[in-house]
Amino acid sequence: MESYDAKERDLAGDAQWKLIQKNCFTRWANEHLKTVNKHIADLSTDLADGLRLIALVEVLSGKRFRKYNKRPTFRNQKLENVTIALKFLEVDEGIKIVNIGNLSVVLSMFITAMAAQYSQK
Repeated sequence: MESYDAKERDLAGDAQWKLIQKNCFTRWANEHLKTVNKHIADLSTDLADGLRLIALVEVLSGKRFRKYNKRPTFRNQKLENVTIALKFLEVDEGIKIVNIGNLSVVLSMFITAMAAQYSQK
């Protein structure tokens, strides 16, 4: 029974750490997105259609995406937008995205993008 309690405490601590990271990266993303009048309230839902993700990548990279779904309504259009942004980060910017879960992908991407941004300064 004691090992179960220890695991439960570890999971609770991990959940708290993820929440701290999520809040930190949401604030960081919003700081950059305000230059294009966009805002993220919840990382896990607001990036789902790819539009704010593309806007953030454009702001951070200084490059514009020419072709993407500007009004995605279908799931495949939303996924295509997210894929366009992630492929750009991997291929053009050399940022490796690790897939551990949906929110982990987003947090991993932000950690890498923040590191790249601050190493350029």
